[in-house]
Amino acid sequence: MGNSLKAIVAFVPSTKCQKYLLEDLEEMPVDKTVDLSGRQMRRLPVHICSFRELVKLYLSDNNLNHLPSELEQLQNLQILALDFNNFKALPLVVCTLKQLCILYLGNNKLCSLPLELRLLQNLKTLWIESNCLQNLPEVVCELSLLKTLHAGSNSLRTLPPQLQCLQELRTIWLSGNLLSEFPPVLLDMPFLEVIDVDRNSIRFFPSLAHLPGLKLVIYDHNPCRNAPKVAKGVRRVGRWSEETPEPRKRSGAVIEITLDEKPLLPPAAKTEAE
Repeated sequence: MGNSLKAIVAFVPSTKCQKYLLEDLEEMPVDKTVDLSGRQMRRLPVHICSFRELVKLYLSDNNLNHLPSELEQLQNLQILALDFNNFKALPLVVCTLKQLCILYLGNNKLCSLPLELRLLQNLKTLWIESNCLQNLPEVVCELSLLKTLHAGSNSLRTLPPQLQCLQELRTIWLSGNLLSEFPPVLLDMPFLEVIDVDRNSIRFFPSLAHLPGLKLVIYDHNPCRNAPKVAKGVRRVGRWSEETPEPRKRSGAVIEITLDEKPLLPPAAKTEAE
């Protein structure tokens, strides 16, 4: 079905039209995965919520701004993709899905996250990039098993000190924010492996040599006058990253990030490790 036809049918709320968008998805697939990405949907058909053994639900790239309360029935759900939609607030029913391990919320219109998010204590990967966040919601700091946080392309200026409570956190992506200094809290997180602060406004980098777990730091496209010092074997991506000692001139070349070093693509591309 062409996208233009889908867009027209999506305006019609009748059950018949909605089933047309779903292409007669009447039974749960054997692999316990439903992918409804790019269907121009404005509402999630309630009968999907009857697939109680469902493990993965992809709703990326639609026109959703709310979810039915019946979604709570999907208590086996581990992956939920809501990115590229029109959510201005995270539906509270999402916070009832306590088996969730991966939650994609990128490219919406979120300005905050509800306190109820703390109920998702199995969450290991959270994507909140490309939203309207001016502060990292402190409730994120209560997700004790979180390993990967994608918070790029927001309007973050600082990070809360409570972030250091996330002792399982290994990767943090903060590219494209409004950071004017390297977040001090990251200096107290020795377990971090990847730090991405590309495309911010950081003018000076403190030493990161004391972080024993660090493997990669991306700091390109900042107006900095120095490269962060790192321990032996740590990869740096940015100006002067290959020079030792630090250069006296500011004419260092910019090193491009290769494809495999960029943050993983959204779930529509199915590249996130599951």
